[in-house]
Amino acid sequence: MLKSPVWNPGGRMLGVLGGMGPLAGASFAYRLAQLTPARTDQEHIPVLLRNDPRIPDRSSSRLNGGTDPLPAMLEGMRFLERSGSDCIAIPCNTAHLWFDSLQSEVTVPVMHIVECVVEDLHRQGIRGGKIGIMGTPATLELGLYQQYLIQAGYDPVVPSQTEMQASCVPAISAVKANRVDAAFAPASHGIAALERRGAQAVVLGCTELPLAVPHHRRAEFGLVLTDSIDALALSVLERFYAPEAVVLAV
Repeated sequence: MLKSPVWNPGGRMLGVLGGMGPLAGASFAYRLAQLTPARTDQEHIPVLLRNDPRIPDRSSSRLNGGTDPLPAMLEGMRFLERSGSDCIAIPCNTAHLWFDSLQSEVTVPVMHIVECVVEDLHRQGIRGGKIGIMGTPATLELGLYQQYLIQAGYDPVVPSQTEMQASCVPAISAVKANRVDAAFAPASHGIAALERRGAQAVVLGCTELPLAVPHHRRAEFGLVLTDSIDALALSVLERFYAPEAVVLAV
């Protein structure tokens, strides 16, 4: 959360490559606005959201030889830069498996969602120990979060294949199918399984998962949850507003 906004003159408009899935992209834009304590419309960050659901499935591409989503994502990145974006955010964790290719396509900086989650762990006072990770099969199996968490001094805890198929996959699928209420039960089972294995915090490392575990129910869990939608939004706010405007409370 921010105090009274103080503009960073270098930041004019945020581009958002969304649609992966559509509800996650829209929810990111909503949370970005909601987390900004603006006093007027004009104190919000200008945002251009390209919420394009035509981008092929990321997990299917990396794990099952499905259609490559990179050309569609690159076209979206070029569109956002041409449209005047000074910085780009991608509210899809699995898309970051292509991060280097996406960043190389544009001259403006691209926020890395995993780095934002590490920042959020620090923001919440978690600077070491076991961190559970929930996410898509590709995000988990290809180690997107593990390498960053280890580099930051954490001990990542990943669901087993059985746990992933029983918790992460059905929760994510339910949100993508607009059955958000049905997503809470499997997501909560996944969090509990990671807690039993010693995790002191759990990363909701797919942007459908923060929707599966809504804010008003998070107090039901006995450990810290870091929400990749909110983490990305907070890091964007820190980038676009002067550092002295940032406080730790969310």
